[in-house]
Amino acid sequence: MTNERDHDIQPLDQLMTEWGMSNHDLVEASPEQLNHKQVQKARKGRQLTLHTMQKVTRALNIAIWNALNKEQKEQYFEYLHHWLFNYAKGYQAGRVDPNDALKDRVKSR
Repeated sequence: MTNERDHDIQPLDQLMTEWGMSNHDLVEASPEQLNHKQVQKARKGRQLTLHTMQKVTRALNIAIWNALNKEQKEQYFEYLHHWLFNYAKGYQAGRVDPNDALKDRVKSR
């Protein structure tokens, strides 16, 4: 039996993997009260409130921003919550990530 609040692995999970980010990186970077359990639920697809989706999104953007150098920060395009969660209003499957080239350069360091 599947629960209607479980949405399977989210795009957030793939993005975090591509950027080399762990759950702890997001918790550590967040200026808000974000915990490991919230990040894990977000990655695995447990339905979150809009507030929590936005909190996780802000933490991801901050964690990535902290890993970039000055030149890369100028090229970075911040993620929005409806790009990270396939159940969020406005989600578009197959959207091209504007940070693809930047991810490759950051990973190669």
